[in-house]
Amino acid sequence: MAGSAWWTLRSVLFEELIFRAALLYIAIQKLGTKTACIISAVAFGVYHWFSQGAFGNPVQMIFLFGMTAIWGFMFAIAFSTTKSLYLPIGLHFGWNLISTVVFSQGPLGNQLLISSGGQKLGEALSVVFFLFQVFSVPLIIYWYLNRFSIKKERYAGKIF
Repeated sequence: MAGSAWWTLRSVLFEELIFRAALLYIAIQKLGTKTACIISAVAFGVYHWFSQGAFGNPVQMIFLFGMTAIWGFMFAIAFSTTKSLYLPIGLHFGWNLISTVVFSQGPLGNQLLISSGGQKLGEALSVVFFLFQVFSVPLIIYWYLNRFSIKKERYAGKIF
């Protein structure tokens, strides 16, 4: 488990340094925050086509792009709001640790909590759970960051 957590941390640091510390930082300077966050999210989504081996499978590419671009947008908003990599790294590492190390039969092999059979969800319920995991945390973080920036604007002037 420690080896898997270390692998996960290294991959998160690599992605955050490329997509937030370099690409997003430069894009904010040149294009403004909103456009930069969108470009960073799109680049993050496209990158995962290749890092996850989905390129060439259109259905998998659509789902993977949607999921990773939404999360990439949330990480970009976290970076642009806080002006720090701590929050995007923490959110990214937390998500990857849970999805890759705790509940996984993925690239690192079987990890901690793996289903051993039992009832499978129906198609409709599977879609609901998939959409919940894709949208719930980013929406909560987006709400929190908006609240954070509104409070900060009251006390220190406008952020953007």
